[in-house]
Amino acid sequence: MYYDRISEDIYVFTSSLYAQVTAGVILTAEGAIVIDTMPFPSEAREIADFVARRSPNGARYIILSHYHADHVYGACLFPAAEVVAHARCRQLLIERGQAGLDKAKAQTPDLGGLKLRLPTMVFEDGDMTLRLGGKTLQLLHMPGHSNDLIVTHVKDERILFASDAVMPAPHIVDGDPLILIESLRKIKAMNLELIIEGHGEMILRGEISEALSSNIKYLEAIQARVAKAIAAGKTREELAEITIESCGKSRIALNGLVQRLHAENILALYNQAMAKAGQ
Repeated sequence: MYYDRISEDIYVFTSSLYAQVTAGVILTAEGAIVIDTMPFPSEAREIADFVARRSPNGARYIILSHYHADHVYGACLFPAAEVVAHARCRQLLIERGQAGLDKAKAQTPDLGGLKLRLPTMVFEDGDMTLRLGGKTLQLLHMPGHSNDLIVTHVKDERILFASDAVMPAPHIVDGDPLILIESLRKIKAMNLELIIEGHGEMILRGEISEALSSNIKYLEAIQARVAKAIAAGKTREELAEITIESCGKSRIALNGLVQRLHAENILALYNQAMAKAGQ
């Protein structure tokens, strides 16, 4: 794992073990705020150790952007922190979290010591403001990747921890492309200096509009291409003809992982359409 200092007291951590997933640490005089926590305990412990060294008051808050495993499993390594999330995230972790963790432990022994932590502070509609040590964070509900997803806006610095609402290629298997497009348009309307993607690189101010427009165009393209394929009577297997490049994205991001994400998007849209048609 490696980290970048993006302002005087804000750091971004990027996993070298899983899909370049990101996490954030905001240091204040009253304690640290951690945004997402990595899936593997070795990397989560690195963040916890970093916080212990840099913050005499430890981690005061853990913000979970959404319930997916790669963003929440490390929360148990910050036992004294209040866990903040959307109410839907808490509900999804109650419904699916423990079963998912048990399955993951069976497949990956490195996860053996982890325990699921549920959010203790939640909000439902609109947004929530969190203040600590002179920092003001606005938590905004931005569904589409998943229906519980929130982003964290560090208001004074105009930095957005966007989680998986913004990725090198959008992923909507657990979400909805139309809702994600709406969320991306809301983010695009914000006056931001920097976006931290949920996976991959940071997006600088001059690149934000183009990057978000590219993701919107991709989501529109995959919907149109799948609808056209279905109208032409194409089979599931023939959907492989819809390449990520034909939908406006490069295949090289995230060390090529975006190709798998794209294939999953196409199949999810096809399956949804078939289900609606009763087939």
